[in-house]
Amino acid sequence: MIEGSNLLDALHPSDRAVLDPLLRECVFGAGNTLYEPGDLVDHCYFPRGSAIGSFFVLLDGGTVVETTMIGREGALGGIVSDGCMPAFARSNVMHKGSFYRIATADLNRAKTDSEGIRNLFARYADCLMAQVFQSIACNASHTIEQRAAKWLTGAVQRTGEMDVSMTQEQLASMMGIGRSYASRVIQRFKRDSLLRTRRGGIVVQDLEGLLDRACSCNDHVKRHFELVLGGVYPA
Repeated sequence: MIEGSNLLDALHPSDRAVLDPLLRECVFGAGNTLYEPGDLVDHCYFPRGSAIGSFFVLLDGGTVVETTMIGREGALGGIVSDGCMPAFARSNVMHKGSFYRIATADLNRAKTDSEGIRNLFARYADCLMAQVFQSIACNASHTIEQRAAKWLTGAVQRTGEMDVSMTQEQLASMMGIGRSYASRVIQRFKRDSLLRTRRGGIVVQDLEGLLDRACSCNDHVKRHFELVLGGVYPA
């Protein structure tokens, strides 16, 4: 069953009533690109239910590295800025599903007219920055195994599904590492019965065991969400 956006559900009903007529439902498949660097960010997207989007930074030489994963606790595009600005990072759909879409101009008018809406997105912007900070620290300090386990458990927590639609090549690309490194980590996880692979995906078999292998970065981000936007981060 498709659920809503935890972020939008945190609004007071009177503020939600302001936004609802402006929201449009849309469905995207995994791999769909919402924005490329330099594109004008004219719409904001709110993942619903099990849908996941991600921000990717493009580096010299063609390397693409994921910086943040966004599920139903957040939004992509037009959150921090008060106008249609060019995108810095690529925004992709990582897990297919339904999204709410709103024109950036409409969202900005709503933020101007409603203190409650303005306050919610200001607090979410703080949480998003916390994710970015934690991601930088994670990439600099933690092992490939810890980071891979963190990403996979984060995907399960956001989708509520143990079957993650992602190949080993895609996982390697997201983490900015060679496929051989990702393959060795996945084989180690398979050997320890933490997961199995299928064509085009990875199936988590032992979530608690995989959590034990992950770094604590997701936990730090979740705690900050709870302090700033209690109840929004996926359980």
